[in-house]
Amino acid sequence: MGDQTQNFDEMFDEHGQTRPAYSDYCGWYDAQDAVLLNRKSSEADESFRRTGITFNVYGEDEAEERLIPFDMIPRIITAGEWRRLTRGIEQRVRALNAFLYDLYHRQEIIRAGRLPERLLRGNNAWLPNMVGMTPPGGIYTHIVGIDLVRTGPDKWFVLEDNARTPSGVSYMLENRETMMAMFPDLFSRVAVESVSDYPRRLARSLAACAPPKCEGKPNVAVLTPGIYNSAYFEHAFLADQMGAELVEGSDLRVVNGRVQMRTTRGFKPIDVLYRRVDDDYLDPLTFEPGSLLGVPGIMDVYRSGGITIANAPGTGVSDDKAIYSFMPEIVEFYTGEKPLLPNVQTWRCADADSLAYVLDNLEELVVKEVHGSGGYGMLIGPTAAKKEIRAFRAKLESNPDNYIAQPTLSLSTCPIFTKKGLVPRHVDLRPYVLVSPDGIDITPGGLSRVALKKGSLVVNSSQGGGTKDTWVLKD
Repeated sequence: MGDQTQNFDEMFDEHGQTRPAYSDYCGWYDAQDAVLLNRKSSEADESFRRTGITFNVYGEDEAEERLIPFDMIPRIITAGEWRRLTRGIEQRVRALNAFLYDLYHRQEIIRAGRLPERLLRGNNAWLPNMVGMTPPGGIYTHIVGIDLVRTGPDKWFVLEDNARTPSGVSYMLENRETMMAMFPDLFSRVAVESVSDYPRRLARSLAACAPPKCEGKPNVAVLTPGIYNSAYFEHAFLADQMGAELVEGSDLRVVNGRVQMRTTRGFKPIDVLYRRVDDDYLDPLTFEPGSLLGVPGIMDVYRSGGITIANAPGTGVSDDKAIYSFMPEIVEFYTGEKPLLPNVQTWRCADADSLAYVLDNLEELVVKEVHGSGGYGMLIGPTAAKKEIRAFRAKLESNPDNYIAQPTLSLSTCPIFTKKGLVPRHVDLRPYVLVSPDGIDITPGGLSRVALKKGSLVVNSSQGGGTKDTWVLKD
């Protein structure tokens, strides 16, 4: 982990004193029996294994299922810190939605010279079929995950935006349920904001996005690729918790200009489809002709106002890491304000000067593929072998447009529980944001992912990371 003084530890200050956010928790923890805590830690793992919570929090394209380790030391954020964070998250999500509307309409940001047109031309997530189409209520990003990292007391940065299909929310809910079941007395001692009503809030937010042809109470369904998808647990869990139907493409068909679900009483229209199927597979008549996961003709129904698709097709264009590097300009262009949450400094390798700097400093930088996810296709300079750096140098020189680079941040740490006691490990945070014409709703907390390996900066589950319960304290 290197010199510990370089990292901001969220629980203890540089003198080993407990920070105010953790004072009540540490008072409780210090009074616990070590044998009991060890037993509880094993019980938590067993509970997750029994429930069958296995899938990849990011990068759902990886087929391998695994149990994501759970660490029972919570990550705690004060009410004041959370208020500041939510203002920045809300500003960013408003800008993202305005940006997507503009990209598929007049493209004012490109006309104004603030964003190069090549970023759309070279982007597979850009859907020409969506040009001129306004989704119901003008909402593109119904569910957003904004990934944040921290480097100091008031220093938070956005690491990336997830506007396509952010996953992992079932972990946020199960982590809290597990903690409450294991330590009920703890929650009477520390006043923590609830996250358990997220499914109800999600159902309400989706229903508020009903399409023009909806009659009466909106009918919401979750579209899953099926049981072999690595995030199937989450799809089934959310449908069940929302009281929504869980459907596969084969359960749906277009009847009388509406997408309808087969039931024992005939066909029933779906008004809002929370889809966990990628754009390419949504409609074989519009996108990938061989797709068996989607619904033939759904895009025609969508264009005619017969269904809401959440998130809207084409939103993935804003997840692109080259577009991420323009987010400060994007926020300012659409809100007229400076970003409240800064980006991590980013060099665009498509730019000759930036490329020269990156090639000269590869040993110190993190280099990422523009369309990559899940911690794959990246170079972490400080921990990379010389051979790996040489190979990456060749990739950069042959295809610079495909990469961005960032400094190696001194990510904050939060202790994890081990048999030998508490040890610091790096963490990040993905808050979940719901967007509807009624407003923006941010669940207090989110998913904290933790690098379980000593010194590791990669918190992705696919790379051996785990998760923690995230507490936002009540005022």
